Amino acid sequence: MSTALLDIAGLTKAYGAVIACDHVSLTIAPGEVHALIGPNGAGKTTLIAQIAGERLPDSGRIVLDGHDITRLPVHARARRGLGRSFQVASIFPRLSVLDNVALAVQAHAGHSFGFWRPARRDEALRGPARATLARVGLAARAEALAAALAHGEQRQLELAMALAGAPRLLLLDEPTAGMGPTDTARMIALLNELKGDVAILLVEHDMDAVFALADRISVMVYGRLIATGTPAAVRADPEVRRAYLGEDEVA
Repeated sequence: MSTALLDIAGLTKAYGAVIACDHVSLTIAPGEVHALIGPNGAGKTTLIAQIAGERLPDSGRIVLDGHDITRLPVHARARRGLGRSFQVASIFPRLSVLDNVALAVQAHAGHSFGFWRPARRDEALRGPARATLARVGLAARAEALAAALAHGEQRQLELAMALAGAPRLLLLDEPTAGMGPTDTARMIALLNELKGDVAILLVEHDMDAVFALADRISVMVYGRLIATGTPAAVRADPEVRRAYLGEDEVA
């Protein structure tokens, strides 16, 4: 494993008596796809929120590309190379697809939304936005209203918005949520194309997607990581099979 792009050490977060994140440590290498799986309530969302800066840990450390970001606000982490998507698509439905991504380019460049009106005519923003839409397969839908996109296309748009800032690490929360088989296959293909260009920490319940994408998998149960390893090693781990995969024997 090369030098870690993301290095998390001893991350802990409690809500009263409930320990949602219990001394979690993991690393992600540049270009790696690392899946985080576990049952509902395992603490995955809390862990992702701490990495993103939406929640501050009670203890522990988060280092991104050699910089301690443990206490940095969300926007500062984005400028350090962190991109984020959510379980429910977070887009601007009344704007065009192109405008959504141009706005994301502008935000990642550090400009206020107050400059948005002239920015809609700024080719320095719209050019990169068009290139990013092409990257996720939405070039032909650039002028459509975001609200008119199908669900799978909205998730592609959200991915484009996350990529607009040229992140080194993407946090993807359930990118295939609510998708049918065709849209899921398209998203898996898109994420596979990003491999090596950007590291991804992927929270996902679809095990077919996880095993198709992940270089390594970490399994979280009751706030703790119980296993980290290659997909084959995790699939064969007896504790994982009992705690999460719901199987008693190795096939």
